[in-house]
Amino acid sequence: MAAKRQIGILTAGGDCPGLNAVIRGVVKSANTHGYEVVGFLKGYEGLVDPVSYVSLTHANTAGILNQGGTILGSTNKGRFGATKDVNERLELDPKLVAGVKATVEQLDLEGLICVGGDGSLGVAQQFHEHGIPVVGVPKTIDNDLSSTAFTFGFFSAVFCATDALDRLHTTAASHERVMVLEVMGRHAGWIALYAGTAGGGDVILIPEIPWTFENVCQAIASREQRGKKFTLVVVSEGAELPEGGLVTQEKQETQKQVRLGGIGNYVGREIERRTGKETRTVVLGHLQRGGAPTTFDRVLATQFGAHAVRLIVEQKFGHMVAYQPPDICDAPIIEAIKLMTVCPNCSAVQAARALGISFGDDCQEAPFKCVCRM
Repeated sequence: MAAKRQIGILTAGGDCPGLNAVIRGVVKSANTHGYEVVGFLKGYEGLVDPVSYVSLTHANTAGILNQGGTILGSTNKGRFGATKDVNERLELDPKLVAGVKATVEQLDLEGLICVGGDGSLGVAQQFHEHGIPVVGVPKTIDNDLSSTAFTFGFFSAVFCATDALDRLHTTAASHERVMVLEVMGRHAGWIALYAGTAGGGDVILIPEIPWTFENVCQAIASREQRGKKFTLVVVSEGAELPEGGLVTQEKQETQKQVRLGGIGNYVGREIERRTGKETRTVVLGHLQRGGAPTTFDRVLATQFGAHAVRLIVEQKFGHMVAYQPPDICDAPIIEAIKLMTVCPNCSAVQAARALGISFGDDCQEAPFKCVCRM
């Protein structure tokens, strides 16, 4: 009797809609190629001391396509932190890497699929450098990974933020208030840009475009002069303050990414102080991570899962599946984990400016030239 062929999968980092769709896609595709699938629990922690995993089958992955979260669990804390902040790598403990390699060898895995964002895929890259057969699947609501046009989870987060803006629009208009919505994204403004455009935002503040309170208040005053007595302001959690620096929820720790959050309240208070307009702030927070994935994210995540198995079949280890419309391709993980931010001159920003959206800067028009992925 031939020995069974096995591959592994884990979901690491912050959760987002679409993770279960990837798992399902991997299981169905793997079975087609003659593999059985082992799912490691709680992200990378399940790989070592104690090793924690389950067998994934058609039976226990049925019905998970539209479920949020991940049936395997995840963690963005613990022993496998590989990044401190933007593009700053931390080396893993060699004993941990040796433990992972031992687990892979003991289970005779022909490949390990790591689903995660820049930090989690940074761990996968270090595994690859130590000879562990890994492939990556890009997962982040921030959409800040290079080499792929979009990551699954992004449009689900945008949908959540857009729905919030739709609701804030009616109450803002009724009370003639300024409403400030703080969204996630860390050091990339993709969620704020897309949701702000889709939800009829009037001001969008993102990390990539320097802004001032004077310009924000001028945009509000300009709307007042045109008879628009309310304003919707969308601010990305990683937008830098005009005087410099980020608003954080805690002090920077040596071995940990800084926890962003709070800029929405800061902006709201300052707008009210400067304009006298009644201002309210809403922070979406983890609402953007929860719930069912959108149709687009279900399709993208499913395709990512299937093509991750293809990379194992082709032994293209150290690569990550990627979406370059209309195709699913792949790219080296080392290239993909570079931070991809919004180009200030991209077509999405140009379109927003053409609609009269302010980015809190002095620029009213952007040159129609851009070298970014948009």
